[in-house]
Amino acid sequence: MPERNFVQIMLKKLSRYWVCQIAGWGANFAIFTFFYLTLSIQKVDNFFLIISINVLLGILFTHLMRMVIKEYQMLQIKPIQKQIVAFILLTLVFSVAYACADVAIERGLGLTYKMNVKLSVANEIARTSISNFFFLFIWNLIYYLYHYVEHNRNQEMHTLKLQSLVKELELKTIKSHINPHFIFNALNSIRALVDENPARARTAITELSNILRSSMQAEKLETVALERELNIVKDYLALEKMRFEERLTVEMDIDEDTLNQPVPPMMLQTLVENAIKHGISKRMNGGKVKVISDFVDDHHEIIVLNTGQLSAHINGDGFGIKSTQDRLNMLYQGKASFAIRNTDNEMVESKIIMPLENAIN
Repeated sequence: MPERNFVQIMLKKLSRYWVCQIAGWGANFAIFTFFYLTLSIQKVDNFFLIISINVLLGILFTHLMRMVIKEYQMLQIKPIQKQIVAFILLTLVFSVAYACADVAIERGLGLTYKMNVKLSVANEIARTSISNFFFLFIWNLIYYLYHYVEHNRNQEMHTLKLQSLVKELELKTIKSHINPHFIFNALNSIRALVDENPARARTAITELSNILRSSMQAEKLETVALERELNIVKDYLALEKMRFEERLTVEMDIDEDTLNQPVPPMMLQTLVENAIKHGISKRMNGGKVKVISDFVDDHHEIIVLNTGQLSAHINGDGFGIKSTQDRLNMLYQGKASFAIRNTDNEMVESKIIMPLENAIN
């Protein structure tokens, strides 16, 4: 048990790179030993010492090669053709260096494994370089492929995390952009009704509570049924009606078949709020807000019409316009669209076109 714990501790301390180095060159040692013991017909003096020197030099030179790759950022060389050339040249240089060190050590120690062939030093280095090139080429190929796959995997994970973060921030932004002036105005209206019309004041508190609850839940959901979103819009318009009174006219033209269609939470409410803030509130006599939902050409079409001119929207903070387009792009990958324009009858039209639920995928 203590020995096993020691091994486990050592493995945890070793980086993945060194584990692979030791395992790879250990396998190299084992394969050469296996073939020598099972297939060799001639005994080689000092075989295990020679193969050990080769393995240790292999670890040393591949590690030095890795240091060069990292120091000169060779994995980032562009285009890929230059990276391949650099890859081959690096392998060739280290193959020769590896061979020179190998021959020098073996000759210095008087080992006879290769010297029996009676080659000159230059020829022996050349022959050993060719053999080493093969091993270093495989090592480099594995190293490059590992980092290529790891880079792509990390990039994919980073992209997924970024997309998730963007969606989360987008939804939180929607929540945080509920107009605080609307809340204060609603509370003031409710306070005025407490004595005059307690029943309407209680209803208004419920309407405001529904809106705030929906905004708190928006970050948890990507879509909600249109019917649920319309209920929030109706609560919002009912509260605004208390403030504007006869200056605000509300119309709803909703195809009942569209009530179950999914829509981004708080999107319609944001557009209606935008229409009130930049349209109705800017006009002395107020105006009209009309919400339309229908199926047109195999798409779900939502339109918000309000009295006013588009310049009023542009001069505002633009949140409703920008967030609507961004959220549609994220949720429907280009299959949905948003447009805002002036109509011929002094109205502003905000139109959302979304794919039907069964056509999103």
